[in-house]
Amino acid sequence: MTMSEPISVSIVGASGYTGGELLRLLLDHPHVAVKQVTSERNAGTFVHFTHPNLRGRTKLQFVSAADVEPCDLLFLCLPHGSAMEKIEHYTGLAERIVDLSADFRLRNADDYVRWYGKPHTNPAWLEKFVYGLPELHRAEMRTARYISGVGCNATATNLAIYPLFAAGLADAGRGVICEVKVGSSEGGNKSSDATHHPERAGVMRSFAPTGHRHTAEILQALARVDAQPEVHLSATAVDNVRGVLATAHVFVAPGTEEKELFKAYRQSYRAEPFVRIVKERTGIYRYPEPKILAGSNYADVGFEHDPATGRVVAMAAIDNLMKGAAGSAVQAMNVMYGWEETAGLGFPGLHPV
Repeated sequence: MTMSEPISVSIVGASGYTGGELLRLLLDHPHVAVKQVTSERNAGTFVHFTHPNLRGRTKLQFVSAADVEPCDLLFLCLPHGSAMEKIEHYTGLAERIVDLSADFRLRNADDYVRWYGKPHTNPAWLEKFVYGLPELHRAEMRTARYISGVGCNATATNLAIYPLFAAGLADAGRGVICEVKVGSSEGGNKSSDATHHPERAGVMRSFAPTGHRHTAEILQALARVDAQPEVHLSATAVDNVRGVLATAHVFVAPGTEEKELFKAYRQSYRAEPFVRIVKERTGIYRYPEPKILAGSNYADVGFEHDPATGRVVAMAAIDNLMKGAAGSAVQAMNVMYGWEETAGLGFPGLHPV
């Protein structure tokens, strides 16, 4: 295969919101040809019946996962617990895998018992996967065959606070308290009592004040810089379809100056194609705002410092289906193959929306 030839990719579990978003991106990717997409419930139907935004963009029909043929790269967009059960089968179909579920995000098998409530059924595979956030794991991704997905709430939180710990400015002994506000698409496309429109519309509902499973990914990320703070993560559902806004409270030493904080964020993100530091003195968009990021792979990161208390309020906004899922997966694929990292991810979002 020469560099001019596209690779063949297929998506297992393409009928959900994340699978549909991934397909939207891959159809316009310059180095990719989408071979197959699966859905057990929708097998035999055209993709646009499930993803109407793709009408006229593809003639693909869903197939059963049992009918998936070998390809160069396989994306797995399955519910938690499904990929780990059949990973040997999937790796037999494709040389490279990007799994968007939580099945291979954590390095320690014991963490699955603590945060997901049951043992990992294939722990030997955990060390074979690279965690799928390029801003933290780009070097490992370049030689990886298997890359995991990322938790959207963990991604927003990690991008908000990681520079402070990497620069040694954060006081790990005082912990991290983070509130994430999330849109309804985070719950997936399966309806429930909680997502029924009369119950979901207009809400500001705390659904995970403690014990959110994405906490494990935050702890794992901070361990990379030998930081072991207590992390307190809370999640609140708000009346958006897309978007995550993480508002994290971190403490720094007395006398820390704002220019030191700016330096930490710039050192972490100056070369990052999808992270933008948003901190303006005036205007309604002087801090990160998920609304303008819908459909884009950008993460907007900002902060405010209270020198009287040493508290830094670190903020990050993302589209949960993009930088929190499908967008990061495509970015990871680009890194894996040595392509331009922004390939297929150029959409900047819309304003006004």
